[in-house]
Parts: sequence; structure tokens; C-alpha cells
Amino acid sequence: MADLTTKLLGFTLEHPIMPAAGPPVRNAAALLACAAGGASALVTKTISVRAAAVPAPNMADFKTYFLNTELWSELSPEQWLEEEYAKTQSAGLPMIIGLGYTAEDIAELAPKVAPFADAIELSTHYISDDPEPMQAAVRAAIEGAGVPVLVKMSPFREPQRAALAAQEAGAAGIVAVNSFGPAFGVDIANGGRPWMGGQGYGWMSGPALKPIGLRMVYDIARVVDIPIIGVGGISTGADVVEYLMVGATAVQICTAAITKGPQIFGKVARQLDRWLDKHGYASVAEIQGLTLQQGIPQMTAPPTLIPEKCVGCGLCVTSCVYDALYLVEKKIRIHAENCEKCGLCLSRCPTGALQFVN
Repeated sequence: MADLTTKLLGFTLEHPIMPAAGPPVRNAAALLACAAGGASALVTKTISVRAAAVPAPNMADFKTYFLNTELWSELSPEQWLEEEYAKTQSAGLPMIIGLGYTAEDIAELAPKVAPFADAIELSTHYISDDPEPMQAAVRAAIEGAGVPVLVKMSPFREPQRAALAAQEAGAAGIVAVNSFGPAFGVDIANGGRPWMGGQGYGWMSGPALKPIGLRMVYDIARVVDIPIIGVGGISTGADVVEYLMVGATAVQICTAAITKGPQIFGKVARQLDRWLDKHGYASVAEIQGLTLQQGIPQMTAPPTLIPEKCVGCGLCVTSCVYDALYLVEKKIRIHAENCEKCGLCLSRCPTGALQFVN
């Protein structure tokens, strides 16, 4: 077994996988279900100074992506303070409490949640590109609660400048990323009505968000000295590997916890363990930041062919728009003079019969 132990904000976590703020952590019962499902830490749904009026319908699953019109917690801050936080502490896990949104809101809430919080996560989803409101919120949280403060980034802003501004204000870590949008879904089986309530559009999460989340973590990791928690499209151990390699220290899961249930946290941790063992890594620490050590690839020659690995599936031939690939007796061949070195065949081949040439 690999060592999945993760150091984060002074905590020692059993592994790097926890929930993200959202429906799977809507109250104490849901948070305890995440703990029972194998989460290594708990992140509460974001509260503000008043309960949110969440529209209905507010979630739809399209398999490759997920839409939601979720807001902050539909429970009042009083209910969280009087009931939910205290019940959640029975899990015995570090608790990161989500707060929003303005510095004034944070100044009011932070001292109240301080007795329950091991850390605070601030959402910047509703804050403009000007970093000062976010920095003011960070300072208010630090002053009011006296615990580490994480800043959750939105995927549609320039990440490095925002992350540096958060670090400058005293943030102890970055969470990247929140859902993307506004996005729209149409129910074509019911007259073309919008899938979402409210204004009809929502926010996109799920598998389609992962490339955006990876890019945000990769960019942020190159400029800050504080830990990053990666979020977006994680449902397998291999997804976690990608986030760790681009610079994340830990990860959060939301959409997969909705579609697959709270047992996803332990399942993904076990998959991560098996992946590390299979690939010869002794710990998560060994893969953290590996992508940051890699140069940007330059493909200077056609791919190397390994015919004995080819199963004749034809996927690469079908998708080669340059007519450079063909099969002879169900084995791959190449017209090297046609190859434009686009690299698509490398990702299409399921058996590794085509290899990268630098």
C-alpha cells in the first residue's frame, strides 16, 4: 500500500480527498454521511448572513457535465450555529467552514463559526475582478476566526493575479475551481424548455470542468507558496493523480458525490492507492507537482509504431484527418510523409501502440 497521508494547513489527513461545498454537505447528516463514506476532512456548505432562496428545479445530470442553480446554504446561519456544526463535530475530522460573501458578511459570521472551524473557505464566485473585496474578506475572516483561511477561485478569472492577491492578504491556501457559467441546458423531449429553474441557466460542473480546473491549479501552483486544493470533475483515483501532478496538495469532490453517493470518497482513495502501487510510487508526496517539472512537449517526428501492441481497432485511422495512418492485416502502419504530428492518435490508441517522439 502507498502512503496516502496528506499534510494540509497543519492537519494530518488519512488521504487527500474531501467533499466540496454544495448539496452533498447541505447539513450535519449529509456531512456525517461523507465522513462515513471515507472523506478525510469535511467542508460545509457555504453560509451567508441569510438563507438562500434556491430555485427549483436546480440540478440536472448530463453524464459528461452537470448543471445546477445551487446557491449558498438554504439553511439559516442560526440553524448551522445552533445545530449543524455541533452535530458534525462527532465525525472527529477537520472541519472547513464555508462562508460568503462580502467582507462585512464575513466579519459578522467569522467570530460566530470560530468555535467549530478548523479552517474557513471563502467563495469568490460573486466578487468582481478587483482583488480588494476578496482581500478584505480574507482579512476579516482571519481577524474574526483566527484559523487558516482558504480562498475558492472562480474558473472565469485570471487565476495567478487573484491567487497572489489572496496570498498577499494572508490566505493559507487556494481552492480551485468553482463551477463554470452561466451555462444553459434544453430539455428537447419537453418542448425545448430550460432544464434549470430561476433564470433558466445555471453553473456547469462534473467531468467537463476537469480540464479547466487542472489548468487553474497548474497556473496557480507556479506562482504561490501556499497549498492548493483541486476541484472539478473528480470521480476516480486517476483524476486525483492529475490534480496532484499539476500542483494540488488535496482535492475536493462535489458532483460525483451527488451522482454516485457519499461512498465515493473512500472508493476514490482506494483507487488512488492502487494507481500509486501499480506505477511504482510509494506515496502521494512523490507525484505532487510532477507536471510542474515537465517542459511543454514538442512533437518533432511522427509517432513511433509498436505493431505488436496494435489490436486493429482502427480508432486512430478513423480520426486521422491527414490520412497518415492505415492498417495492414490489422496492424498499424503510417504514411510518414502525411503525418502533421498533431498527436491525436496518441490519445486515441487504447493499447499504447503509438508512442510520443520528442
